Parts: sequence; C-alpha cells; structure tokens
Amino acid sequence: MEIFRVDGAAIASIDDLYEQLNDLLMTGEDWRMGASLDALDDVLYRFESAPEPAAMFIWADHERSRQALGVAATREWLQGKLDRPGVFDDQRIRRQLTALAAGSGPTYFDLVVEVFAGHPGVRLELR
Repeated sequence: MEIFRVDGAAIASIDDLYEQLNDLLMTGEDWRMGASLDALDDVLYRFESAPEPAAMFIWADHERSRQALGVAATREWLQGKLDRPGVFDDQRIRRQLTALAAGSGPTYFDLVVEVFAGHPGVRLELR
C-alpha cells in the first residue's frame, strides 16, 4: 500500500491543498492537477484496480485544514463560480451558498473528504 502524507498545517487555501496533492500524486507526470474536485476524483481512480486499498492518505493536522477550507473558503469558491456566467449552474450554486450560510451545506473540506470516500481503493485517515 502506498502511503501519502498531507500536511494540514501547511494548507491555508484551496490552492495550497492542490499544490500538496500535486506534489504527492503527480510526480513524474508531465501535467498538474487543477484545483478541482473533479480532477482529484479522476486522479484517485488510479488506485481502483487493487482488490484492497492501494493507497492510504494520512492527513495530519486536518483540523487546521478543516478551518482553512471552511465556510469562508467555500463561499469564495462558490462565488468564483457565479462570477463566470454560463459556465456553471447558477441556480445550483445559489442553493449551495444558501445552505452554506444556513450551516447545512458542506464546506470545501467536507467535499474533499467525500471525494476520497468515493474511492474504495483509497483510505483517508484524518489525524
């Protein structure tokens, strides 16, 4: 099993998260993953062919990342999507912003954890 260590103390933004994930996962590749949940989901499929988890991600200081990728970062990310009319589903984004403001919507951190959970070939350990 491959083990990857994510340094949560070094994550202050969504871009910081993807910078680390690129350093961990894209070594030897001639391209970099964009700051996108879909891109992360696609890259994690490389671990799907193993009968048991092929990779473990140990996310140290995850609570610091949870704060950095919390409501404010999520609001900014969603607002950035609204600033690009016609590219994203504006009504859906507005519903997500409303849920986030009400405290019932997922944060970016929650969404990243969901992406990992969708891959049985990958274990995510939050420390």
